[in-house]
Amino acid sequence: MSKPKVLVCNDDGINAPGIQALATALKKHFEVTVVAPDKQMSAVGHAITIHSPLRVSEYKIDGEFFGYAVNGTPADCVKLALRSIMKENQPDLIISGINHGGNTSTSIIYSGTVSAATEATFLGIPAIAISLATYGVPDFSLAADYAVRLGLMVLEKGIPGGLLLNVNIPPVPKEEIKGVKVTRMGNSIWDDDFDHRKDPHDNTYYWLTGKLIIVDDADDQDEIAVSQNFISITPIQFDLTAYKFLDELQKWELPQ
Repeated sequence: MSKPKVLVCNDDGINAPGIQALATALKKHFEVTVVAPDKQMSAVGHAITIHSPLRVSEYKIDGEFFGYAVNGTPADCVKLALRSIMKENQPDLIISGINHGGNTSTSIIYSGTVSAATEATFLGIPAIAISLATYGVPDFSLAADYAVRLGLMVLEKGIPGGLLLNVNIPPVPKEEIKGVKVTRMGNSIWDDDFDHRKDPHDNTYYWLTGKLIIVDDADDQDEIAVSQNFISITPIQFDLTAYKFLDELQKWELPQ
């Protein structure tokens, strides 16, 4: 019996330890194809490349073929994989990650990891985005193992079209994980600041800094669940329509 096919992508780049740990773990149960950016592309959101050509090269680890490196965004990688590289061998599932750093709350909007999975939903393929919620020294083993088990379950049970599962793993040992919570996207905001600096030639430049401020601290939201050492799984859809305001807006005497 043939293995199910999975496309693996990320936004940290094809040389990132997270995607390598994920692909290695998946190979036990899946036929794996890796198509990922050739460099770090975090926080690019759902950007795509339209004014320059995309170039693809084979990426090897210790002399062995690992995947295809693309000089584009995570969304580019998924588009290119499905419409060209894997055109005759479409995947059954797409998994994006493992991201080095959490993708919860407002960060979801900026995330290239989530956007790669979102592109998959646009094209009718079930998808998972998975992140390890730390910017410190990562251990991707727990997240990689969980991605395998969840991926197999998604193929068994299916998920509705247009949806993806956004998964965030606490950065703690397996024995400290309290369980799994189905969560909603948290309501938090970034308190942005720009550090004003000078380069060696006395030219001014700015470096974005800031911190995440949790506005909603309910236990059922992703950011809080992860902070309590629960694996957070949030079903996400990208219909941005504000349905609660539709009826009210229709009552307006709008300019014609």
